[in-house]
Amino acid sequence: MITSPGSQRPVETIFLDRDGTINAKPATERYLTSPANLVLLPGAAQAVAVLKRVGLRVVLATNQRWLSEPWGDPARYAAVHARLIRLLAVQGAWLDGAYLCPHALNTCNCRKPQPGMLQRAAKELQFDLAKAIMIGDSEADISAGRAAGTATILLGAGKQGAARADAVAMDLAAAVRLVLR
Repeated sequence: MITSPGSQRPVETIFLDRDGTINAKPATERYLTSPANLVLLPGAAQAVAVLKRVGLRVVLATNQRWLSEPWGDPARYAAVHARLIRLLAVQGAWLDGAYLCPHALNTCNCRKPQPGMLQRAAKELQFDLAKAIMIGDSEADISAGRAAGTATILLGAGKQGAARADAVAMDLAAAVRLVLR
């Protein structure tokens, strides 16, 4: 049985943030809007592949506020997501679900740090949030996981939100090692 960090709570589902967790945040833009700019973080695809090999459900949960802007383009988001799926597949990794919040700040309950996106995934994919872990690189990820009732792992030492996370890991590969211990 796989258990969440710091407890004997069983784990069946892993939520992953996207930018800064699976792929590098854009260096020159505020938002990742071009497939050509999507670069996986070292070890991230392999980490997802390990989660899949041990039988865990992996679900993407990402805020994409740029889609609420007048220049936001859902087709560009779809192209970025398609590239992500292709890059993961090369390493034998895949996602069981992908959820995004395209809304402006303070206009919905699905934008992290709110739990709506995680709750919607659990309802649609039929799993127990108490058996899930939210892994991300921001305080919003940790807050969303807490509000939804999941365990949490924050990526990156010394970040805001570390005190509220169940565990802290340097990167996704290290987080997966924590989950599998």
